[in-house]
Amino acid sequence: MIRVFIGYSRAAPVVSSVAALSINRRASQPVAITHLALNQLGGLYTRPQHELQSTDFSFSRFLTPSLAGFQDWAIFMDDDMLVLDDIAKLWALRDDRYAVQVVKHDHVPQEDVKFLDKVQTKYEKKNWSSVMLFNCARCTALTPDYVNSATGLELHQFKWLGDDGLIGEIPHRWNYLADYDPTIPARDISIVHYTLGGPYYDDTSDCAYSDLWLAEREAMLHCAQRVAKTK
Repeated sequence: MIRVFIGYSRAAPVVSSVAALSINRRASQPVAITHLALNQLGGLYTRPQHELQSTDFSFSRFLTPSLAGFQDWAIFMDDDMLVLDDIAKLWALRDDRYAVQVVKHDHVPQEDVKFLDKVQTKYEKKNWSSVMLFNCARCTALTPDYVNSATGLELHQFKWLGDDGLIGEIPHRWNYLADYDPTIPARDISIVHYTLGGPYYDDTSDCAYSDLWLAEREAMLHCAQRVAKTK
């Protein structure tokens, strides 16, 4: 069973739903998807909202190994993503030499403000934590107490590992940054990440690969109907 945890935003619930559908439509193996909704985390997550926090799951994402019982492997991904490939291919990249595997972006945002007028923060390892392949048994430092008390940089810069050598790399195609990375054919992308805002926001409705996300949303809304019989 492939375990996937998706960030959930109360401000845009449709986004995580489309992300989940995009996984299910293309997966060749059984997938268990959990949406990281804050109302379901109870006492596990007690951090107050930070002024620089751009999403509900900015920090709760690091509860993934704990929610998985610190056993086996699990995938975390942001909600603003569209999976265009079989998630089993990402799952197959698990490497026991590492505690976590990510796309090691060299992402230096040029803008100061991101979607919904949130401040665009700039730091080393930016966007590395937006798709994480967790070797949960090797991430026991991420207890709820630690996740609730550590600084944002300690979490997102993987300081809880104590050794960057425990961070493995996965191919760039598994976290392609729309409107930041060079435009390439969709067939060469496994996950589109609308990190600057996607077609679900009016301000970014014309973003790169917006047609793919809109088509996925239409597929999500589809429901077969009974065809009336003619007499």
